[in-house]
Amino acid sequence: MELTINIAVLLAVIIVLRLRRRTEARSRNDEKLTVAIVLVFGILIAPTAFGHGVADVVGQLAQGVTRSGSP
Repeated sequence: MELTINIAVLLAVIIVLRLRRRTEARSRNDEKLTVAIVLVFGILIAPTAFGHGVADVVGQLAQGVTRSGSP
């Protein structure tokens, strides 16, 4: 499990560096690669405690938005 977390941290750094670039400087293939990296990152952190915490927070936010939109 430690190896997975280290790879996830490395991917997080790569994602931050890629997203800091200007939008105009990105090609379509570059954007596709960024999406693929983000998907792999999500798969890697999903089974961790951090991944479960993020899923819980996002779920609570989604429920709050759904409730605020209902009459």
